[in-house]
Amino acid sequence: MGRFVEATEELMDYLSRVGAREHPAQRRCREETQAFGPMARMQIAPEQGAFLALQVKLIGAVRCLEVGTFTGYSALSVALAMPSAGRLVALDVSQEYTDKARDYWREAKVEEKIDLRLGPALQSLDAMIAANEGPFDFAFIDADKSNYDNYYERALKLVRAGGLIAFDNMLWSGAVVDPAVTDPNTSALRALNAKIHDDERVDMALATVGDGVMLARVR
Repeated sequence: MGRFVEATEELMDYLSRVGAREHPAQRRCREETQAFGPMARMQIAPEQGAFLALQVKLIGAVRCLEVGTFTGYSALSVALAMPSAGRLVALDVSQEYTDKARDYWREAKVEEKIDLRLGPALQSLDAMIAANEGPFDFAFIDADKSNYDNYYERALKLVRAGGLIAFDNMLWSGAVVDPAVTDPNTSALRALNAKIHDDERVDMALATVGDGVMLARVR
């Protein structure tokens, strides 16, 4: 039984064309970020943005959290999907990249929905937990892979029961299935996939969207 469609270049181009509806600010963000060279790979694909946005709408999220913002495409996707009263706390360490993100957020008229906090995400999350900032409805994690498990445990303290935690890059270009690949990032993602699979605190599904999006619904 066939389980996957071969990801040809033509099919990926087709998916980018018809798999998402992009706001002009999202399109500009995506296109301009491509000039960053290898770093551009940190940006999610349009269909991933649409996937996250639909999840946000489906659960009626009004309080959202993001770990890893880069040039702002995922934050745009979430902020545009939230109602006018919605708020997204976005955590990142880069002033340079998030300055660009703010430009796209202003263009899309969602900047007032986004509370950008610069600094190491673990410190920011611990401060949020100490301040009882939750509960959040939705969290998207797309930052340094070696800390994904740490982000997961903190997100479980901040996201409400019935809320959703989403992780990017959980297939890691297929490296998670190759036992010969044992670098810290791959090992961390492989271990977290296994942990979430067996974690009775959540309901889960690993979707083959983009580079793999793990969804964990807090029980």
